[in-house]
Amino acid sequence: MSVLKGKKIVVGISAGIAAYKTAHLVRYFIKAGAEIRVIMTPASKDFVTPLTLSTLSNYPVASSFYNKNDDSAVWNSHVEYGLWADFMIIAPATANTMAKMANGICDNLLLATYLSSKCPVYFAPTMDLDMYLHPSTLKNIETLKSFGNTCIPATSGFLASGLIGEGRMAEPESIVAFIEKDLSQYLPLKGEKVMITAGPTYESIDPVRFIGNHSSGKMGFELAREAANLGAEVVLISGPSNESVSHPLIQRVDVVSAQEMYDAAHADYNVCDIVICAAAVADYTPKHVATLKIKKSSSEFSLDLMKTKDILASLGAEKKGQFLVGFALETDNEINNALGKLKKKNLDLIVLNSLRDKGAGFKKSTNKVTLIDKSEKISEFSLKSKAAVAVDIFNEIISKINA
Repeated sequence: MSVLKGKKIVVGISAGIAAYKTAHLVRYFIKAGAEIRVIMTPASKDFVTPLTLSTLSNYPVASSFYNKNDDSAVWNSHVEYGLWADFMIIAPATANTMAKMANGICDNLLLATYLSSKCPVYFAPTMDLDMYLHPSTLKNIETLKSFGNTCIPATSGFLASGLIGEGRMAEPESIVAFIEKDLSQYLPLKGEKVMITAGPTYESIDPVRFIGNHSSGKMGFELAREAANLGAEVVLISGPSNESVSHPLIQRVDVVSAQEMYDAAHADYNVCDIVICAAAVADYTPKHVATLKIKKSSSEFSLDLMKTKDILASLGAEKKGQFLVGFALETDNEINNALGKLKKKNLDLIVLNSLRDKGAGFKKSTNKVTLIDKSEKISEFSLKSKAAVAVDIFNEIISKINA
C-alpha cells in the first residue's frame, strides 16, 4: 500500500508543454489512494484541459479566484487550499513560475496558494536546456530549496525544441516514486522490524482431522498492514487463514501447528523491535498423531492431549529490549485476567477482548478492545473496524516507545 493513501494533494500546473503529462500524474495519485485538488495557471489551459483533469481528479479544477462570468460565482480560497493539503506539487514548474515563487510575486491563484500554504511543497522544473542552466534559473531553484521546498530534478532527453539535453520534467511515475520515497523516511516506524502472529493453529489428530478454533486472522493481518504503512519491515507469521495482504514491506510466513508457530516466532525474535502476538494458538495438542485416518468403530472416542509451548510466555522470558504485546480473549473477570497475563508473561502491553461485547471476537470485521500497559493504565475503546483498532494499537505502541 502506498504512503500516498489518504493524502490530500494540491497539484499545481503552470504553462509548459510538459503540462500534458499531468493527466497521468493525477491518475497515479488517485490510484495510490490520494485525494486531489488541481490548480492551473490560466495559460496552462492551452496545454491540457481542465475537463480532463477534473474528470481524473473527481473534483472541479480551479484556475482563477472566481468566475467573472457567473453572478453567483464561488470564491476559490487560496488560504483554504493551502490549509487543506498534506503537500503540494507544482508540475510542471516553468522558469516564469519558479521566478515568481522565489520572489514572492502573486498574480494568479496557484501562486497565491503556494505563498499561503503551510504544507511541504515539491516542484518539478521543466524548460529548454539553456533556460534550465541559466544562472537566474539555477539561483531561483536554490532559493526555493532554501525556503524548504523540495526540487524533483529535471532529466536529460529529447526536448520540445528538438534539442537534446537537461530540462525535461521528470516522468509522472518518477515523480510519484520520488515523493513516496521522500515521505517514507518520515514514517514513525521507519527502520523498525515488527513481528506479528496471526490466525489459528491446527493440531493434527490424524491425516484428516485436527483441533482448531474459529480465528480468521483478520486482526493480525490488519496489524501487519498498519505496521507496514507506518514504515516498518514486517514478518507476519500466520496460521491457516483465508486472509491476504500485499505490501512490499510484509514478509508472510505460513505455519500450521503451534510448534511451527513457536519455531517461526523464535527464529526472528532476536532481530525484532516490536512483537505482537495476535494469533489464537491452541493450548493443547494431541499426544499421538495417527498416521492413518481413525475409523469410526465405537460409540466413544478419547484423545490424550498435552500442553503446547506457550509462545508469548517464552518470548517474554527471553525479552531483550523488544516491545512485546499480547492479546487476551476473555469471557469473565476480564480486567483481572488480562492483568495477570500481562505480568506473568512479561508484556509491555496487552489487548483485551471480551466475547461478551457485541461485535467483538472471531470472524468479525469489528472489534472492541481495552489496552492495558505495564503500569496498569487502562484505555478503553469503542467498537470499531479491525483496521481502526490496528491504528489505535500502534498509536499506543508508538507513544510508549517514544516516551
